[in-house]
Amino acid sequence: MLFLFDMDNVLYDYQWRIRMDRLTALTGHDFHELRRRWWHDDGEWAAEAGDPPTGAEYLQRVNSALESDISVPDWLTHRRAGMTARPSIIDVAREASHHGDVAVLTNNGALIGEHLGEIAPELLDIFGDNLFATAHFGARKPDPMVFQRAIDHLGHKASQTLFVDDLPENVRGAETLGITGHWFSPNQSAEELRGALQAFITRTPQLG
Repeated sequence: MLFLFDMDNVLYDYQWRIRMDRLTALTGHDFHELRRRWWHDDGEWAAEAGDPPTGAEYLQRVNSALESDISVPDWLTHRRAGMTARPSIIDVAREASHHGDVAVLTNNGALIGEHLGEIAPELLDIFGDNLFATAHFGARKPDPMVFQRAIDHLGHKASQTLFVDDLPENVRGAETLGITGHWFSPNQSAEELRGALQAFITRTPQLG
């Protein structure tokens, strides 16, 4: 049994504008200019799908697009600044780990993927090495391919997998493979999520 969690706005509150404000201070580009230069199909979205494949190449492209000289520590610090852990939701993930494998699958490029343990240290004792950016699998949510590659890598079947995400389109992408999807709505409580996980555990037969 596999429990696959999104990171941003599920296990963490993620305030993107905080990150953008810090990058504005660093680069001199306002929010709209940052988006125009990097956050688009040929920039961040391509990176989240695995192009480029390494963190070093990712940062090189970012700095070229932004005409900046951002370091790895600065990039990670500004990413982390927009994140606040949700202890009650993380506790639900911990409980899930007692019933099967747990993993994180977040739409992010290779650089964040290589440093997920640093920006999300609250997850390490639960998820261990199972912290994945979509770049690792060469596709981004909601593309069903990223879910198939993730569950294959983790050695699980779609029918034995529960996926939790805050974006309905990502949930639908997973469900096309037969994965059980759970939309984590903005006001959902830990108890509601716990109930969804328990319902999945109850109705999903264990593989012998």
